[in-house]
Amino acid sequence: MTSFQSTIGDEEGIAEELAESQRQISIAEFFEKNKHMLGFDSGARGMVTAVKEAVDNALDAAEEAGVLPDIYVEIEEAGDYYQVTIEDNGPGITKEQLPKVFGKLLYGSRFHAREQSRGQQGIGISAAVLYSQLTSGQPAKVTSRPRGQDRAQYFELIIDTDENEPEIKYEEETTWDRPHGTRIELEMEGNMRARSQLHDYIRSTAVVNPHARLELREPGLDEPMKFERATDQLPDETEEIRPHPHGVELGTLIKMLESTESYSVSGFMQEEFTRVGRKTADSVIDHFRDRYYGREMAWSPPAAHEDADVAEAIRGAVSNKGADATDAFATDVADTVGNNEDVSHHELREIVDNVADSVEDDTGKTFGATVRENATAAAWAEIAGFEAPADPAGDDVPDVDEERLAPDLYAVVDDATSTRKDDETVQAVADALAFRFAALEGVAFRISHDDLERLVADAADYVAEQHDATFGDTAQENVVETLWSTMETVPDEVPKVADVATDRDAAADLLEAMRRTDILAPPTDCLAPITEDLVEAGLKKEYDADFYAAATRDAEVHGGDPFIVEAGIAYGGEIEDGKAEILRFANRVPLVYQRGACATTDVVKQIGWRNYGLDQPGGSGTPNGPVVISIHVASTNVPFTSESKDALANIPEIEDEIELAIREAARELKSFLNKRRSMQKRREKQDVLGRILPEMADKVAEVAGEERPNIDSAMARIMNNVTVERERDGDAVELVVENHSDRSADLEVTEIVSEEPTGLGDGATVVDMDDEWFIQWKPTVSAGDEAELSYEVSTDADCDVSVSGVEDERLTVDA
Repeated sequence: MTSFQSTIGDEEGIAEELAESQRQISIAEFFEKNKHMLGFDSGARGMVTAVKEAVDNALDAAEEAGVLPDIYVEIEEAGDYYQVTIEDNGPGITKEQLPKVFGKLLYGSRFHAREQSRGQQGIGISAAVLYSQLTSGQPAKVTSRPRGQDRAQYFELIIDTDENEPEIKYEEETTWDRPHGTRIELEMEGNMRARSQLHDYIRSTAVVNPHARLELREPGLDEPMKFERATDQLPDETEEIRPHPHGVELGTLIKMLESTESYSVSGFMQEEFTRVGRKTADSVIDHFRDRYYGREMAWSPPAAHEDADVAEAIRGAVSNKGADATDAFATDVADTVGNNEDVSHHELREIVDNVADSVEDDTGKTFGATVRENATAAAWAEIAGFEAPADPAGDDVPDVDEERLAPDLYAVVDDATSTRKDDETVQAVADALAFRFAALEGVAFRISHDDLERLVADAADYVAEQHDATFGDTAQENVVETLWSTMETVPDEVPKVADVATDRDAAADLLEAMRRTDILAPPTDCLAPITEDLVEAGLKKEYDADFYAAATRDAEVHGGDPFIVEAGIAYGGEIEDGKAEILRFANRVPLVYQRGACATTDVVKQIGWRNYGLDQPGGSGTPNGPVVISIHVASTNVPFTSESKDALANIPEIEDEIELAIREAARELKSFLNKRRSMQKRREKQDVLGRILPEMADKVAEVAGEERPNIDSAMARIMNNVTVERERDGDAVELVVENHSDRSADLEVTEIVSEEPTGLGDGATVVDMDDEWFIQWKPTVSAGDEAELSYEVSTDADCDVSVSGVEDERLTVDA
């Protein structure tokens, strides 16, 4: 410590002086000085973020009201500033709520709701208002007309950052031509250097929200950017759910235990969590008992041990019940014990209680608690090898005959280890385990899983040291799991909720029990995924490609919150060749910034895209090609890396689902590319044959002195194509379909004729359209087989055939 440091605080009254400088700050004041945390770190990005927050709110509001969103965005120059206007057709906001929605940070309806929504924190749009007033000094101008009201409310307001409260500068009722909706005008410092990011945001919003119509006007645009909706289908309505037991953290669980109105753990599980009914709660409680109390070792009945006699031991422990009742009691307990493969201490207590109740009914003799305890102690001494029955009222535990325990443990060790373990090693381990079980506290041989692992490891170390025998980690794990599976869960009453809440170790045991219990995945009605069809529709709407694929995964859980991952891929067509374009979305909101810090980007880079037909220099990183990769994460609580909500955190469960969704869509891309390459090779082969065969045909005709043969059928056979040939005999027309390929073909053959046909063969249908007749057949032609499609028409009629159901490269038409 320096001499300066040693004197700090020596002055009288320094603590009081420091205390006077301490004061609480509001959240608005904090973000006033830290606006970069919300995405307002520059004029360019600030404008994009302001538009994003307003558009996200508009989409949420319209969907909640069951309205197809129409959103208008306009950016205008206003002297040294820009005026940003966002207008929607949502349900509007009431006069009482409007100032707080736009003028108070951390004010909203969605933070505590476990259902999917774009906004969650109640910061976004009020942060845009704060940025506007900080950079321009002007209030936000808000107009809103709730559905069903004749007039709209107009407010001009700022945020009082000292109090985090709205300060209304002006308000009035006004007219507005919209029947309902909200409009906000913000004047702010900014520039258009982020024009491309703004366009990306609007375009990506249109992709991931195909039900929305958006329009953007800005300086420099010759005409507004308009994005029409691709569907009239609104996202499914979501419902709030309770947390899921898997993924809840210890601190959260303790808080829930402290605030619940439930008295029992079973009631707490069923009331506070989703997917937990009585049966599931019972399973959790059993796992909780295992961790909190441990399990009891069960031993084989003494029938195999000639020196043990359960019935005689019970007779000696029971007095004053009469010979007949005592004998019936002792014999029935011994018989019931003997009918079990093994018996634990609490199971023996149940057997004694059941037999005692039965004998009481038969004889009228009362077998009270003391008699039952004495009988249990006597029988247990014979079963478990105690040298004398334990005194139920005392604390002393009699010694255990280890040789009685060793045979049962030998059977477990021998069953759990490989045949390469010799009998001497197995016996040594069994003896070492018997010694350690005999030393356990109490008479019930009760032990937790963790303590059992330590007990087995200690026995293995002893055997290795004293017997020079190897008993490795795998063998130890097998013995632990085999022993644990033979041990019995105890029926002890679990602590009440209030006791668990005040005992961190008990709460941790309950948390682990929840995680170990198989529980159904959370319901997905709290989420509104885009769905595979609409993921494709959104991509098709904005990208002119040759191929589209999409995949929607089943719901998974992170941190007690369910989530769904969707992926889409568009390839080829008008998409620019180069680095793949990665579209990142969370709850239908595009993530524009911090691409490199996002878990989505990390997953894309880690996938081996060469396996799916894309170029990937170095075998990692963003793939190359004319491809767009879209990833959407829908969750009740999206784990963003910061308050600006630009990137997803690296959560393993979410990353795994992102990878699986991308790979599912990429497998379809691989099939498409493989097929396209195969078709390209066929075309190249056909081009070569197309040059060679005519020359061969000419030579053959010249040598043979015959007419030049028709090479089309020969070409079809060589290429294993499907051929369609028309044959005419007067009015009779026949289309002969031959399948030279190695697989069946499901075809749709349409013959277009200029006069009305007659004599249609089986399976034909005909439609008259504008004096043309369309005859259609849908034959299935097996490999190596042919089909004949017939009809009649005047010889003067024109005929034209089209065939679908087979690629052009695999089709030869001679008609």
